[in-house]
Amino acid sequence: MSSLRAHRLSFCYSDASPILADVDLCVTPGWYGIVGPNGAGKTTLLRLFAGELAPDAGSVRLDPRGASIAVCPQAVEHAGAAIRALGAADDGAARRLRGELLLDPAALGRWATLSPGERKRWQIGAALAAAPDLLLLDEPTNHIDADARALLVGALSGFQGIGACVSHDRELLDALTVGTIRVDRAAARLYPGGYSAARELWEAEARGREEAHQRLRAEERQLRRRLGEERRDQAAADAQRSIGKRSKGPRDHDARGMLANFRVSSAEARLSRTVGVTRSKLEKVSAEAGEFEFEKAVGRSVFVGYERSPAPWLFVLDAPEIRAGGGEGPALLRDVRLSVGREDRIRIAGPNGGGKTTLVNALLASARVPADRVLHVPQELGEAEEQALIAAARRLPPEERGRVMSLVAALGVEPGRLLASARPSPGEARKLMIALGLGQHAWALVLDEPTNHLDLPSIERLERALADYPGALLLVTHDPAFGRSCTSILWTVTEGDVRVSSDDADRRRRVSPTP
Repeated sequence: MSSLRAHRLSFCYSDASPILADVDLCVTPGWYGIVGPNGAGKTTLLRLFAGELAPDAGSVRLDPRGASIAVCPQAVEHAGAAIRALGAADDGAARRLRGELLLDPAALGRWATLSPGERKRWQIGAALAAAPDLLLLDEPTNHIDADARALLVGALSGFQGIGACVSHDRELLDALTVGTIRVDRAAARLYPGGYSAARELWEAEARGREEAHQRLRAEERQLRRRLGEERRDQAAADAQRSIGKRSKGPRDHDARGMLANFRVSSAEARLSRTVGVTRSKLEKVSAEAGEFEFEKAVGRSVFVGYERSPAPWLFVLDAPEIRAGGGEGPALLRDVRLSVGREDRIRIAGPNGGGKTTLVNALLASARVPADRVLHVPQELGEAEEQALIAAARRLPPEERGRVMSLVAALGVEPGRLLASARPSPGEARKLMIALGLGQHAWALVLDEPTNHLDLPSIERLERALADYPGALLLVTHDPAFGRSCTSILWTVTEGDVRVSSDDADRRRRVSPTP
């Protein structure tokens, strides 16, 4: 049986802190997810597995010797030789693979026009056609829709070798993987099961650490009280001995007096030793308690005093058709009658190019509330927009800035470093923009692919923040797990129509409130 082993594996870039330190892993055939925060070393571990990077210490070994490796990076810029070979092959296996992934060889002649999902299917199809012993994928479902994801999962499930996949797509990981490698703080640990099962295990470990931390803090408080009492006893004994010395009589040097002095000295020594032992134990317990690190949670107090919109309907859209390009392009949607109430939580789904973002823009234009009470986070932010966000956060009144920065911290960004930066990263900018909307109590959040540039821990933090948000939420996302956790109504944009799934779907789809 083939295997991939990492033994005491360590790696760092130049003189920076270690990305990975003393990592021990062993995996056998099957798919394994690699998860963790941005910058933790997920892609670095993948490149070490591929042999693209050399360890600073330790080793990576793929058995049997001479085993083959295929790597699928995030970007698919060109149709390389392997992709063209798959398109040209006429054997049964190649035809079966092309059919499974819905790959049309004629499409290779118009490669520049293919969508990210189409390119990704060709890339992974070519890798599977090579039947490698080790297949490494880096974010295979970025920017692809649900249909493309389903095709990839189906094809990858039949792979017989060892597969490792860096991904923040929980649905993919749960459907595909038998183990999960969690990378964080220079460590990489293998958990059994898909992402959800593995997460339950490390969250149980985290609860155990929290309980241990609480026990240590309770012991620390008890030791501090005991140390205070022992120091008072020691001070009282010192005072008593001092009084005894001043009041010595002529017989104090006889045997009885010497015995009394010995007893006092022994008691003082015992007290001194007890104080020393307690102090040492207190220092040890305090150090152990201080080593624990816990994720900052979003508290409901952020939304205390939230005043919902006085208008029951925030967006009312009644359009015979909606055209792309701000009305200049082709008609994408027809007979659209939709409304968004002040507490509605709506997910917009559908294939790429179907008109989701066009629908969002039309809804924004139909707003019945002031623009400054609606937060719209587009798919991508420009450099000027990112810098403007930092400037806006710095200008906030102290109380409001504190509320926003509390949310920023809960979303996984250090507030002081963010405010001091000239330009945030794309992920930091999105978190800051969302925190501004939540912290300033916007009446509606309109989020277009908000998980772009976010790692899995950040996505889960954002889920928790949105769960407590009391206003309206309009969400476009290709992440079904994220969408389900945050919304209760589904709008599916497909074939020029918007289909609504909810308990009161007919009312929301066909009856707009009176203008």
